[in-house]
Amino acid sequence: MPVWDDLVGQEKVSAQLAAAARDADTLVTAAPPPESSKMTHAWLFTGPPGSGRAEAARAFAAALQCVSPDRALGGEPGCGFCDGCHTSLIGTHADVEVIRTDLLSIGVKETRELVRRAQLSPAGGRWQVIVLEDADRLTEGAGNVLLKAVEEPAPRTVWLLCAPSLEDVLPTIRSRCRHLTLRTPSVEAVADMLVRRDGIEPDAAAAAARATQGHIGRARQLATDERARQRRAAVLKLPLRVEEIGGCLRAAQELIDTAAEEAKQVAEDVDVKETEDLKTALGAAQGGRMPRGTAGVMKELEDKQKRRRTRTQRDSLDLALVDLTGVYRDVLALQLGSRVPLANTEVRDMLERIARGTSPESTLRRIEAISACRTALDRNVAPLLAVEAMTVALRAG
Repeated sequence: MPVWDDLVGQEKVSAQLAAAARDADTLVTAAPPPESSKMTHAWLFTGPPGSGRAEAARAFAAALQCVSPDRALGGEPGCGFCDGCHTSLIGTHADVEVIRTDLLSIGVKETRELVRRAQLSPAGGRWQVIVLEDADRLTEGAGNVLLKAVEEPAPRTVWLLCAPSLEDVLPTIRSRCRHLTLRTPSVEAVADMLVRRDGIEPDAAAAAARATQGHIGRARQLATDERARQRRAAVLKLPLRVEEIGGCLRAAQELIDTAAEEAKQVAEDVDVKETEDLKTALGAAQGGRMPRGTAGVMKELEDKQKRRRTRTQRDSLDLALVDLTGVYRDVLALQLGSRVPLANTEVRDMLERIARGTSPESTLRRIEAISACRTALDRNVAPLLAVEAMTVALRAG
């Protein structure tokens, strides 16, 4: 199966990347390069959440490392079966570095290490590929460090940056990258992918794809994780709970508590193992006594784990707000008589009740209140304060 099959609903992008991979293969095999090569040293993949921009970058990385013998017979790079493709896709290729963060930002220290790695010659003789999945999380200082490497790359180094939009990347960096825009795949394409690749029942796949409106990662989670379905069901009931002030405050507190509990569960799965592994590496004595001079290293790990919990809590809360926006989007569709398919058909009775009892103008104000809450959270406003303000605004309409 070619690596491009991982890109759901991105035929145009797949064609552009396949053409660039062919030109890249020509450059590696020392054949005369094409007059107008479609290959370049830096790429920027943008698209809405769930569009598959990171998957596109990894597929391109695999195609650049493809060593299939069929290439000599006119085969396309990116076969998906050879050692180069396989190890690139599963994350074990020596010349493909995939960087993703579960923290709030990527700092100067981590970026300098990436730049150092990018100066090395590829071990396999093809390309040194750096995939930065969260380029939008680079701090300003980190972006300036990266700029020099993108501006003056090593001969066989390729940078693949991913971000939600062009505005999320420094202008000086994006001006030196070839830009590819991915679109949100259709609900039908996502449902088909869940059935083919994950073996999910067609009805469940269709429901998950419809509920997430084409977000690939969320659709897979919703189709396979019972806890995710329960959390979403609770969020869908929120509009009925904000009819009086006490309900607003309770609903806000429950949203925060649910996000905090999810962050805690993630931390329990990861933090203990990380801490024990570091203690072992530092030579902790039997019974947990740490050698002298290691307190700073342990404090650095604790700070990292705290930032990760904050990021996880924010992501969980933002996901709930996205689902809540979908509720009012469906309400607005009913009020305007739109033929757009509803995302939340399982609560259609509630949607129709809200649509009959309110006006389109009030629905728009509620959607704006949710958007304002997401913006406030992004600007580090206290989560409970931001969510309480939102629930009170939802009540006012």
